[in-house]
Amino acid sequence: MKKVVATGKSVEEAVRAGLAQLNTTEDKVIINVLEQPNKGLFGLLGSREAKVELERVPDPLEETIGFLQEVFKSMELDVAIETKQDNDGVVLNLSGNELGMLIGRRGQTLDALQFLANIVANRYSQTHLRYVLDAEDFRDRRRKTLEDLSMRLASRVVRTKKEVVLEPMTPQERKVIHSQLQGHPSVKTYSKGEDPNRRVIICLK
Repeated sequence: MKKVVATGKSVEEAVRAGLAQLNTTEDKVIINVLEQPNKGLFGLLGSREAKVELERVPDPLEETIGFLQEVFKSMELDVAIETKQDNDGVVLNLSGNELGMLIGRRGQTLDALQFLANIVANRYSQTHLRYVLDAEDFRDRRRKTLEDLSMRLASRVVRTKKEVVLEPMTPQERKVIHSQLQGHPSVKTYSKGEDPNRRVIICLK
């Protein structure tokens, strides 16, 4: 329920009734007064209650979670969504069975869902939002894998004196590689190409 019409002896009373129906607070709704109260003749004839319309202001996080729940429902998956705050911002962590289907090959499906979730979130926000979608700490495991991979490839570049071109990665994954090798004494990194085929290259300094 996102919009209700409520009545009361006063506008304030009508607003309170509407808030009770929506189970929310006044700072989360838009109030439109449809009719002012009228006591009528001698307080009897033609008396009229106040009538107000309350519309819930969409919350980006609630709308995003609702969108994801609809996606999972259509896929017939039972997935729980837990929200938490960390250094990356708001993280929506998924838990349940068959999460491999939602993660996809090297997280590609999870990245696609995250992209769509952020489109939904920013539709309901006046400032830019970025939500991170995770599934049972896949992001941490993937980051550790990329960090280990970057160190192994850096050693190969030093040994063979030949640059290494990595597979196409998302901006977040490329950032992991760049950060991990930023202080390396012998190699440097740079990106080449256009998304979604942009790659990290590791070469000698």
